[in-house]
Amino acid sequence: MSAQDERGALTDRPSLYAYALSLIEAGPREGPASGAVIRRQGFPLPDEPPLPNGPRLRGKNGFAAVRAALGPLLAGPDTPEAAEEIHRRLTELPMHNGPVVGAVLAMPLDDPAAARALARRLVRTGTHSTPVSVGLALLRRLGEPEDIPVLRALTHLDGLHGLALTALEPLDPRTAALRWLDLRVRETDRLRPFVDALLSGGARDPRALLIGLPLDVGTVGPAPARRIAEATGLAGLLRREPVDPRLVARAARLLVRMASPRDYAAEVRTYREAVEVCELVVRRSSTLPPCVEHAAVLLSLAVDLHSGPTRLLPWRDGQVEQLLDALGALLHSPEWEGAFTRPDADASPAVRRRAEWLRYTRDRVFQDPPPGGRLRIEVLSHDPDDDDPLETRFLLDGEPLVPAVFGRGAGHSPEYLFGDERLRATEEPREVQLAEAWCSEGCCGALWVTIAREGDEVVWRDWRHPERLPGGEPAPVLPAYRFDAVSYDAELARTTAENRWSWPARTLARLVRESLNARRELLGRWDCRLQYAVSPTRTPDSAEVWFLYRPGTFEGTEDKNGPWIQFVWYLPDDGSPPAERAAAALRRLAAEDPRAYATCVGGVR
Repeated sequence: MSAQDERGALTDRPSLYAYALSLIEAGPREGPASGAVIRRQGFPLPDEPPLPNGPRLRGKNGFAAVRAALGPLLAGPDTPEAAEEIHRRLTELPMHNGPVVGAVLAMPLDDPAAARALARRLVRTGTHSTPVSVGLALLRRLGEPEDIPVLRALTHLDGLHGLALTALEPLDPRTAALRWLDLRVRETDRLRPFVDALLSGGARDPRALLIGLPLDVGTVGPAPARRIAEATGLAGLLRREPVDPRLVARAARLLVRMASPRDYAAEVRTYREAVEVCELVVRRSSTLPPCVEHAAVLLSLAVDLHSGPTRLLPWRDGQVEQLLDALGALLHSPEWEGAFTRPDADASPAVRRRAEWLRYTRDRVFQDPPPGGRLRIEVLSHDPDDDDPLETRFLLDGEPLVPAVFGRGAGHSPEYLFGDERLRATEEPREVQLAEAWCSEGCCGALWVTIAREGDEVVWRDWRHPERLPGGEPAPVLPAYRFDAVSYDAELARTTAENRWSWPARTLARLVRESLNARRELLGRWDCRLQYAVSPTRTPDSAEVWFLYRPGTFEGTEDKNGPWIQFVWYLPDDGSPPAERAAAALRRLAAEDPRAYATCVGGVR
């Protein structure tokens, strides 16, 4: 059906597909005439009538309403009359598009062919965003190559481009990636010139663009990293001869950024060519000149293969072990030892931290003995130059737990899990939060487990986490895991005793926190209460002591709804031993009111 045929197919109003085509044809273009692209801003949807009056349907009631609107017709004949009836029902639903789409994605489809035919009619002839969104949600599950032109057009409409891109990705990942970058990368971003070059014909020589691309954390996050790899055809570039070491380094860096915990999902698991690119990078890693930067990126890749989301890719049996063996042999070779030497005494703290991370991480990934039991607990400190958060990883029977069943954020910090002995198993069961979504639990959930000691076993059971993974597929249903109690206690003791992942300011923060929790009067005498003490990876040269002032705290008469002020006390790392620095901080707290020298960062006016 042509765009002209689709005008007014369901109403006198033009279909949104025809509307998009007309705007694309008339819109300003950028770049040379050959292969010109539409300007990056999307087009607004035409005005739509408001939702029907009355309460909004949600949850199970909303799901039932969507199913009632669609169910009888999903397996029915593909006729304009049937599509028009569904269009009417969907536009009359007292629901926003998000819950409607969620219900469609979870709905069983008894007749996929009929559902696909209906989806195509809705996306081509729909005049309202709700039925078009339903069609896109169905094509996300059932789309075929012939749907690519319609999906491409609908990516240019605000409010629909997200769904259209998701449906387009498996069919035309390169176009979807380019469109995603075009929509998401702002004019002021350092990545914008790269995107503009791709869109203006630079895709003919993406190798040169990739080699010059800045890949620091502030420029490329996990989601852009995957789209860059897809938009440039990274796997094909790596297959070419001769090998360019600069491209190999860039490819390794993109894989590491895709696996970063700084997002709501591990993008490396969504990258369809991740296995091939990993294999090509490792195979060609011997072409890289030995240096600290290359050692850091290869070691980061090894860490993700060892215990991160990259390990969960669809590998052949034994393939991960082969890749790790190859990386270990390279990074332990005499030519690479210079990248792991201790820096000079006058080196900056940042250089010293990274050098210590390189040595510690190489030992842990390639030299630590394999776990003796079913459970392995590891504290992961990422490359200090990336300032990714410190996380605790759990390997159950050799598989990473958190990305496999949750995937919306990293495991909690070791201070959180070990500081209050949350993982210690007792006869009294306790529920422990192992990980929280990057945003918050209230937004996207968390991973909880109940830990209990039953005789000579420790049991992890009664798991709680979102029902679906970030990509929409159902999350695995976890059974109760039973561990030998002696092995469990030994593993917990081993992990707790290991502290090479820390740095001086982080150790200082821990010592101050432990002391203030044990001696609450030090802050209490000033009507203050400790909130937390930390040295974030983004500011590793300083410890931060956060505390709250409420009048009456010391005497226990404070008004929980009354005035308060939040303070942070910065303790820079001055090179002295953390224990001495902590003792000095505690002496000052005992003698001087901290409100006089800490920084006010919030409170009641």
